[in-house]
Amino acid sequence: MRLRFSRPEADVFVPGGGEPATALARVTHLCVAAHQDDIEILAHDAICDCLDAPGVRAFGGVVVTDGAGSPRTGVYSDFTDEKMRAVRRDEQRRAAELGGYAIQLQLAHPSADVKRPGHVGVAADLAAIFAGCAPESVHLHQPADKHDTHVAVFLRCLEALRALPPERRPRQVLGAEVWRDLDWLVDADKVALDSGRRPALAAELLRTFDSQVTGGKRYDLAAQGRRLAHATFHTSHATDRLAGITWAMDLTPLVADPTRDVADFTLAYIDRLRADVAARLARFR
Repeated sequence: MRLRFSRPEADVFVPGGGEPATALARVTHLCVAAHQDDIEILAHDAICDCLDAPGVRAFGGVVVTDGAGSPRTGVYSDFTDEKMRAVRRDEQRRAAELGGYAIQLQLAHPSADVKRPGHVGVAADLAAIFAGCAPESVHLHQPADKHDTHVAVFLRCLEALRALPPERRPRQVLGAEVWRDLDWLVDADKVALDSGRRPALAAELLRTFDSQVTGGKRYDLAAQGRRLAHATFHTSHATDRLAGITWAMDLTPLVADPTRDVADFTLAYIDRLRADVAARLARFR
């Protein structure tokens, strides 16, 4: 079976060579993200999980948008959107090689299309991807993210996952931080992703996106600094258990029950934080 997507610019890359459909079918850990470099920020733990179990686990990456709207300075300041799309596509391919991904898909949708509920091309592409693999774990953007495109990609993915037969839905679906940290969650709601492993690889993966790093956004320093900060500030009365943490929400209940309201589910996290703060203040007044 040949993988076909709705945009002619869509890029299908199998770093190890071979048939794309076969590579996709091997994926046990899938990350579907909005932009080039989002995967490497939010799913480093899954990349490491797969590298630690070659032949048993396989990582797959999906970038939904074309990356044309990224900020740019320095040597990239005069790049057109078309040239920036090409640069970012190649950077994502290089990251897939470095990270040992089984497959890297770049769907090349404009952000405006992803933000439109019911867009036929976006829905068809995501449906084809989820039909072509049966991952045990899926990493997505988290619904409290402050980047509009991230939230839209999350919602389109949720729609695609809910459309699967119950027996085909992944065992675990996680929403991890990129824009807007999740350290504000109460501890009982936090899922700690072990992203302190393979720090040299983490740095190399993030530096691969030179159009961002030297183009004005030091994601290479910021992402790793946040992971270390989370590991240290996680708890005040114990030594650090992990070298780096990416915080995530468990989104599995949203997929398992398609009738659950996304806004109610997300705002409940804020309600629990509010109750926690109020209770702590009341204890010591």
